[in-house]
Amino acid sequence: MSKAPVEIVIPREKAVFWLDCNGRWRNASGLFRNPRIIEHFHSAIRRDAAGYYLCQEREGVREKVYFPYEDTALFVVEVVINEPAALILNTRRRLPLDPAGLLVANDALYAVAEEERARFADRALLKLAELLEFEEGGYFIRWGGRRHRIREKSGGGPG
Repeated sequence: MSKAPVEIVIPREKAVFWLDCNGRWRNASGLFRNPRIIEHFHSAIRRDAAGYYLCQEREGVREKVYFPYEDTALFVVEVVINEPAALILNTRRRLPLDPAGLLVANDALYAVAEEERARFADRALLKLAELLEFEEGGYFIRWGGRRHRIREKSGGGPG
């Protein structure tokens, strides 16, 4: 019979790293620079009722570190335009590109799925830019042979 792993939980206020509003990991020394560590951190993001945390399991120990983030813990880091179109998150999760799930708030573009929101990182936004339009009164995306209005929310962050 295997034993359940011992769980160590580090609360958000004791985490020594955080995720900035552009999706970059930081600590007191500045930006993380090692791509392997950055990728490991992004792929280890999980969510439960208490919020977002990094999860690591080894040698019978499961460590959960809840971490602070400035805007959101999820970022769209890649856009796949070919069918089927998809948004790839920093966690490596894929979401379908759904114009109804897009939202503009505080001058940023977000993808909203279920109760979560993912901010478009600059590189992903550039890839999508040729499909986006702005005219007085709103933002639009040309997708699937149609022009879709993007929802907007002013102040207070997306939701």
